[in-house]
Parts: sequence; C-alpha cells; structure tokens
Amino acid sequence: MAEVLRSLRLDAGGDPAQACARVLGAEGVALSLLVGADRTAEPLWCHPELSARFEELQFTLGEGPGPDAVRTGSPVLEPDLERVRPERWPVLLPAARDMGVQGVCGFPLGIGAIRVGVLTVLCDGDRRISEQQFTDATALAAVLTGAFLNGNGHVNGTAPGPDRMPAWPTGLNRPVVHQATGMISVQLGVSIQEALLRLRAHAYGSERPLGEVAEDVVARRLRFGGELDDDISGPYSPEGGKG
Repeated sequence: MAEVLRSLRLDAGGDPAQACARVLGAEGVALSLLVGADRTAEPLWCHPELSARFEELQFTLGEGPGPDAVRTGSPVLEPDLERVRPERWPVLLPAARDMGVQGVCGFPLGIGAIRVGVLTVLCDGDRRISEQQFTDATALAAVLTGAFLNGNGHVNGTAPGPDRMPAWPTGLNRPVVHQATGMISVQLGVSIQEALLRLRAHAYGSERPLGEVAEDVVARRLRFGGELDDDISGPYSPEGGKG
C-alpha cells in the first residue's frame, strides 16, 4: 500500500484502481467524485468491469454502502451482503446478488462536513474485511481526499492526460445525467434533487440504465410532466412507493 500511495502522489500512471484492488486483496475497487449541484457520483477509477456495473447500480438506485458513506461521512462496512437486513437496501441487495457481488465496503472521501467522493471496495469470497484491509483502505481514502482537495481534483494539481487517469468505464454516462436532471427540474418546476429522484424512478421502473434514460431526456424523446412522459412515478418517486 505504501508503494501505491507513493505512486498516486507522484502521478506515476498505470491503472490505480487495479493496483489498489491488488494491495487491498479486494474483488474490485471503484473511485467516484461528487460533482454538480446534485452532488452525483462521477466514476474515475473502476476495476474490474464488475465494479463499474455495481457503481452504476448504486447510482441508479441511490442505495448501497457508497451512497450511505457519502451521507454519513463514515465508512460503511458490509463484507457479507447476505447478513444485511433486506429492508436496508431492498432493491440493491437482490440485484447485487444476481451480479455475484458478495460484500461491499464504502469509504467516504472528505474532511468534516466536506464530501468530495467515495471509495467502494468489493470484498472477496471470505466475506470479511481484516483490520489491515480496513487500515489500508482508510489510508487510501485519506490520501485521495487530500489529492482532490489540494490539487483541484488531480494529483500534483495537473490536468489528467490519457496516460494519467483511466478512461471512464463504458456505460457510465454521468455528464448526460447532469444535463437531463437540469431539464427535468425545469420541466417539473422541482429541485435538482427531486429531479434526479424522478429520473432514477423512471430508470428503475423501465428496467433501463440511468444513462440511457437520460439520453432520451436530452434528445427530447422523453419529457417529464408532458405527453411524452409515460412514467414519472415509481418506487423512489415522491408520490409514494419504497423511497
């Protein structure tokens, strides 16, 4: 871990997510930053592809260790999802099980009330997290927090080139989600937070990726609060349901 932390400070290139997963002994690692007025999570590092899929699931549903860690500002450790109460994450748990995700831990990036991101760690088949793994993950989160707070989002304060930051995983379309959220906010006359809730509800209800639904909104194939909107309610809508 010391070598990984040193490489991050030096901006040594390579795939930091893969390196972090290796030293943590984890099935996967994902790093997301909170951006925009709605403070949505933009993925920067994901390894392997399963981590990218799970980050998208958490983002779409607003459930899971990652969102909870951001809300509370404290690590959320659930290395064995089979032991989590079903009512805690009623939609995420069965979906994670279908993906083959056995345990997840979320480590917030931030200082005090300031939140800048979240580090999500997929646990291995042992369904536990050792004291050393917790210490290493906490140290990694602290170093990343300092890098993003002191360096304008990038280690050493330099803009990332193609060889510095890994490309965003395919299928994660956060920029279009931000744009769609703003459009829905105007269409319905609601806050950004409620607009994102409506967008999530529609994606869940139609069983489509959030990015795809957002693209339809931006392309004006789907309008909320108008004749093109065929479903603005759902389990996470303000009108009722689970959320």
